Amino acid sequence: MSISVCIATYNGALFIERQLSSILIQLSVDDEVIISDDNSVDSTCQIINSLQDPRIRLLKNTHKSGPVGNFENALRTALGNIIFLADQDDEWLPGKVNETIALLEDYDLVLSDCQVVDKKGKLIYESFFHYRNSKPGFWRNLYKNSYNGCCMAFRRDVLDYALPFPSAIHMHDWWIGLLVEAKGRTYFYNKPLINYTRHGSNASPTSEEGYSFQVKIVNRLLLFVSVAKRLWG
Repeated sequence: MSISVCIATYNGALFIERQLSSILIQLSVDDEVIISDDNSVDSTCQIINSLQDPRIRLLKNTHKSGPVGNFENALRTALGNIIFLADQDDEWLPGKVNETIALLEDYDLVLSDCQVVDKKGKLIYESFFHYRNSKPGFWRNLYKNSYNGCCMAFRRDVLDYALPFPSAIHMHDWWIGLLVEAKGRTYFYNKPLINYTRHGSNASPTSEEGYSFQVKIVNRLLLFVSVAKRLWG
């Protein structure tokens, strides 16, 4: 069973080597790490290339700019039977791959818990699930999303109905999570498997802070309509 780890990068030089080291040590020689870079202007690509690991495929984002398009660019080329999503600035904890794969024998998508840390590695929250009151369920997660892409892994056949991403959605991980809630089997694994780094410049926020109430409502309506069209339209 082969694995594809899909990462979207943009000016991630500060943390990308640490993150890749934590990932690669858990993969076999037949697995791959697909990195789609959204025209970074720092040394992100140079750091990635300096690792000279044949499992890494570095792509330039030729899709829509931003995290959603950047992740789609990576996912479109994934070859593995199991897909992991990862952010450029986190750190995988030992056992993440093996524990997740074991769970995916019975589920289509696994969302694991994570420890939230600052840029120096200082613990902020021991459990994102506890902080967010995370639980499965379509309507619950449409109302209050817990689907952090960096904590997600899923079977390849999820891509058959998740791609292409609709232009109306603003979060790729929320989209994938809701689709599998509606169509497949999800599992919330109550064990932190990554250090989720919050440093103030993250491309994907942990919540919708900064959005107006009206925008939040519109985002949910667009997501719901997009899911309905994809699955039942």
